[in-house]
Amino acid sequence: MPEEIPFSTESNRSRADVAALVGDVANSLDDDGELTLAGGGDSPTLAVPPAAEFEVTAERETGDGAPELGVEFELEWDEATDGAGGSDEVRVE
Repeated sequence: MPEEIPFSTESNRSRADVAALVGDVANSLDDDGELTLAGGGDSPTLAVPPAAEFEVTAERETGDGAPELGVEFELEWDEATDGAGGSDEVRVE
C-alpha cells in the first residue's frame, strides 16, 4: 500500500524543547485526542482514537562515522476502526 506523508520534520533541539513537545502531545492525547502538527507551512490535524498501536524502538545506527543512538515513538491506527486492540505494557523508567 502506498504511503502518504502529510507532515514530516526533523531538527536539532535541546532536550528541554523535546520534553516540552512530547508533553504537548501527551496533553493533546489526554484532552480530546486531536493532534495538530504545525511547522514548515503545514498543519494537519489528526484525530487519534481511544486506542491505537504504540511502538517504541531503540536503535543504534552504525556505518561510516560514529554510531548514532536513537529512540522512536510511533502511534498508528486504522482510520476505518476505533483502534481497539490488545496491549503490551510499556513504561519509561
